[in-house]
Amino acid sequence: MADIGIFFGTDTGTTRKIAKMIHKQLGEDLADKPLNINRVDIDTLSSYKMLILGTPTLGEGQLPGLAADCQAESWDEFLPQLDDADLSGIKVALYGLGDQVNYSSEFVDGLGELYDAICETGAELVGEWPADGYEFDDSAALLDNGKFAGLVLDNDNQSELHSERLAGWLEQIKAEFGV
Repeated sequence: MADIGIFFGTDTGTTRKIAKMIHKQLGEDLADKPLNINRVDIDTLSSYKMLILGTPTLGEGQLPGLAADCQAESWDEFLPQLDDADLSGIKVALYGLGDQVNYSSEFVDGLGELYDAICETGAELVGEWPADGYEFDDSAALLDNGKFAGLVLDNDNQSELHSERLAGWLEQIKAEFGV
């Protein structure tokens, strides 16, 4: 087992695709193959020293799951497992996908919801990302320091920036992970 676990929630498969890109760039020595969050439990998550967790934002700021009309369970169903979880000593980096044009008032709100849930577990959150270069009205993923809670990707409007943003963020979190 590698030190880094990569887990994602998805509806259309785009967040899974990003998870695979992350895995490829980190390599198998550092990170295990990405897993859909609907296929694991809290014990699997807590078995890693470091985690990379990804989510899209659906509809009007929702996490993926049955309540968001997804075909399968996802983050929405997994979050209750975090209620009593102790992830102290685990470093967690987050990434989120959203549409800053069509959902400008709830841009990557799912990332913000995931961030809030992970904060309650005692995990050490790393990987904050600058909000520069995005145009939106509001986001639950925007922290008080003006940065996002993790890497933000807009597949609908800025997909040409994915490679550059992903490479920069991975270098940043590798340093923060100490790998």
